[in-house]
Amino acid sequence: MAPADLRAVGDRIERLLDELQTTADPRACATAEELLRLVTELYGGALARVMELVDGDAPTLARRLADDELVASLLLVHGLHPDGLESRVERALESVRPFLAQHGGDVELVDVDDDVGAVRLRLLGNCDGCPSSTVTLQLAVERAILDAAPEVAVIDVDRPSPVGTAAGAGAAGISVPVTLGTKQQFERCPTGVASE
Repeated sequence: MAPADLRAVGDRIERLLDELQTTADPRACATAEELLRLVTELYGGALARVMELVDGDAPTLARRLADDELVASLLLVHGLHPDGLESRVERALESVRPFLAQHGGDVELVDVDDDVGAVRLRLLGNCDGCPSSTVTLQLAVERAILDAAPEVAVIDVDRPSPVGTAAGAGAAGISVPVTLGTKQQFERCPTGVASE
């Protein structure tokens, strides 16, 4: 099945759970959520065992699995991805640096907050202050980061304040975070399925 088809399956699961929560008897809904949680735990345990076996016998294959978009997303859901958030974000930035370099720019990873899924970046070169830099960031950098690290909820960009403005007169080095994207945050998983 193609990744786009599998995304559609994931979207369909979410819609069905939403529908179930709004229309079903609370007991039936709780039973369905428990069933889904147990199936998720079972498959997560099996996936953990597969990764353990592959990593021991064929580390190159384990790396290929972690680099595969679909498998990587499942590894993330189950807390099994071998790479931390910072290394995945840095690898994503490496993938878009050639594109940014064509426009005389670059991007630097300033900070990562694993606890809240936040990434802070700094635009460099011609991208800094360029009117299309926000578009460049959203189209190239943001997409690359979210593909590599779907748990990222906030991407902030440090930008120098414009020289000559009341707040930034003579202070071209002051950074102001600009939120480019924010995903909805939940206190608990809306489906009641907890990742392991």
